[in-house]
Amino acid sequence: MNPISAPGGSNRPPGKIDIPSAWLGAEMKAHPERWLVSLTASEIAELENAAESCLGRNKNIAEITKESFPLPQLGAHLEELKTRLLTGLGFELIRGLPVENYSQEFAATIFCGVGAHLGSARSQNAAGHILGHVRDTGADARDPNTRIYQTSERQTFHTDSSDVVGLLCIREAMEGGDSLLVSTSTIYNEMQARRPDLAALLFEPIATDRRGEVPENEKPYLEIPVLNWHAGFLTGFYQRQYIDSAQRFPDAPRLTPDRVEALDLFDALANDPNLHVSMRLRPGDMQFVYNHALLHDRTGFRDWPDAGRKRHLLRLWLSMAGDRPLPDCFRQRYGSIEVGNRGGIIVKGTSLNVPLD
Repeated sequence: MNPISAPGGSNRPPGKIDIPSAWLGAEMKAHPERWLVSLTASEIAELENAAESCLGRNKNIAEITKESFPLPQLGAHLEELKTRLLTGLGFELIRGLPVENYSQEFAATIFCGVGAHLGSARSQNAAGHILGHVRDTGADARDPNTRIYQTSERQTFHTDSSDVVGLLCIREAMEGGDSLLVSTSTIYNEMQARRPDLAALLFEPIATDRRGEVPENEKPYLEIPVLNWHAGFLTGFYQRQYIDSAQRFPDAPRLTPDRVEALDLFDALANDPNLHVSMRLRPGDMQFVYNHALLHDRTGFRDWPDAGRKRHLLRLWLSMAGDRPLPDCFRQRYGSIEVGNRGGIIVKGTSLNVPLD
């Protein structure tokens, strides 16, 4: 079956997408055993031993590799996880790391070590941080240059600028802050069934705000379609708040009423409780999500008044070997689209580093 040509010349899937990552949230909620894995005592000991050895050699966390962080037992599962992310459900939650016993440096070392078994770490901001800190910094969510993860506000469903995003929960909020995941293919299938005219519009380039993190000689916004059909894969790229705020730039393509209607339907489907799955990350949980197949979100939260108890997650952006090819338009955000060496945010003067706090 030949691909369908969308307005603007982009290709679309030839029919309904039926792959493992085209799941329903209700199905995932009913079967957590498909995505929730608990660490064994021997696997925890293996992680701790590798971290102690690494820190004992005064190893820079930013330079941890799969070889310098040996995991003879857990490493086999992490190899399976790579396949699960790329061609399976597209996510997994690994539970049981006793982070309450660790210093922040020790927890970060373990997390970066696990990440090194999955892929190469990418810069998450203009400062070159390959270890991100997800917490409420008091930033103003209404400021168009604020990254939403720095607030306690609801994030809305989105993708990050990397192949995979990983989170390690250090402390959870007093109330709220739940993690939500939804399948991009499932949303597309629903839109195509209900409103194929609106689904087609999502394959056209749309302006997305860079939020002040602008590479040299680039526009302050990107023009990447929400949905991309390339090499037999449906790949999503989406952040509605950043699409809306890109309209502040006079030369950005305007959001016409039909495109707003398409985005509104996309959001409504993502927020359908039957389509998405919700989970509460506990301290010690490691969640890995494949950005090209899924969107993620976080509910708003109310934090603890005590600064030492406030919600805090560590974050990794990873590029994986053996991944799908990306269309050329992704160069605007990823810089390179070379498999295994792409993604992240790089601006002039960016130097990769690991901030421990």
